[in-house]
Amino acid sequence: MSFTLETKLAFQVLDGFFESFSYVKGNEASEADKEVFDALTEGPCPTAYPHVARWYNHIAIVKGYTIKAAVEGAVAAAASEATIAAEEDEDDIDLFGSDEEVDEEAEKIKAQRLAEYQAKKANKPKTIAKTTVTLDVKPWDDETSMEELTNNVKSIEMDGLIWGGHQLVAIGFGIKKLQINCVVEDDKVSLDDLSDKITEFEDYVQSVDVAAMQKI
Repeated sequence: MSFTLETKLAFQVLDGFFESFSYVKGNEASEADKEVFDALTEGPCPTAYPHVARWYNHIAIVKGYTIKAAVEGAVAAAASEATIAAEEDEDDIDLFGSDEEVDEEAEKIKAQRLAEYQAKKANKPKTIAKTTVTLDVKPWDDETSMEELTNNVKSIEMDGLIWGGHQLVAIGFGIKKLQINCVVEDDKVSLDDLSDKITEFEDYVQSVDVAAMQKI
């Protein structure tokens, strides 16, 4: 479904709406945002309508839409407000010099290229931080079944956790500890949470220590 919105009235209504909300519906960009975006014949002026301008530019970047030039009337209104404020204080510097003409076509091309750059930057794959970790898992005594202990530890599943190789290392008095490797995604797996899950096998595990760790 396509439709158009009366620019000035639409900006006033949408600016009030997007002061409290980030998207037209829900918590992420949707088809509803695209319909409203396409219905606007011109782009919002960030000075006159800061909230809808923030939404407009964000949707253009994440969806790869072409940003339209700001409404001439909105720009004029913003410049007028700045002029009035400057007149109230004669010592202020007029940052909106009326003698400076804006090349609308150049500004449109500039905005489009900026949007394309931002979209390309946003779509660039992000590097996932990972760490290789070696854990020392100690049993209670030499009668603890190390095979069952190992199986229990490897049965733990967490998003961002990959188990690796393991070995049994003698620590004295006939007791061996489990030394096991794993790779974790730093943003998803907390080593404290992982250690807590291992120690939940309290019939087998006496303690868990981080023996070594290295960023990948």
